[in-house]
Amino acid sequence: MSIKSGTGTRWGYAVAVWGVLFAIPSFLWAMGSTFGARSTVAPELVRLAQDRVPWFLVVLWVTGLLKLLGAAIGLGLTRPRGRLAGRSLVFCGGGAAVLLVWHGGLFVVHGFLVEAGAISVDPALAGLTRWYLYLWGPWFLAGGLAFAAATIRHLHPGGRRFAATGALGALFLSLAATVTGIG
Repeated sequence: MSIKSGTGTRWGYAVAVWGVLFAIPSFLWAMGSTFGARSTVAPELVRLAQDRVPWFLVVLWVTGLLKLLGAAIGLGLTRPRGRLAGRSLVFCGGGAAVLLVWHGGLFVVHGFLVEAGAISVDPALAGLTRWYLYLWGPWFLAGGLAFAAATIRHLHPGGRRFAATGALGALFLSLAATVTGIG
């Protein structure tokens, strides 16, 4: 497996930095701080963190660890790996790219629709919608695009099907979660 030279390693490092920075709020909120959450996250989620609801604390810790796993995948995409590891990284990178772009895109589209007056939200949540439009949506999109670039730059000709399988699997999960109201 060979990596294309040039910016491929930069994208992997960008994913790693993105993942670590994104994990910090999850860990802070899991440890009892709501710094940055009160104005930027849905009030129900802030209450769950403040009330120290056990299952929600587990969710925060797990999501923090998954974000660090994403950082590790980004680092893994910075240089050649063995056949199985390389395929696994490409599979995960393709899946992460789709999940993050989908999630961020939903935030941005919903925010634009609210801002344009096409849909309405509770006036108390209007400011929160702007945070999802201007902060969280673009943050997820940036991470997804960085994963996509790192994965594409890491590909060798035979690895495309692993990236595509990860991406299609993530798309299927995302669509199922959206349709069922889970995500």
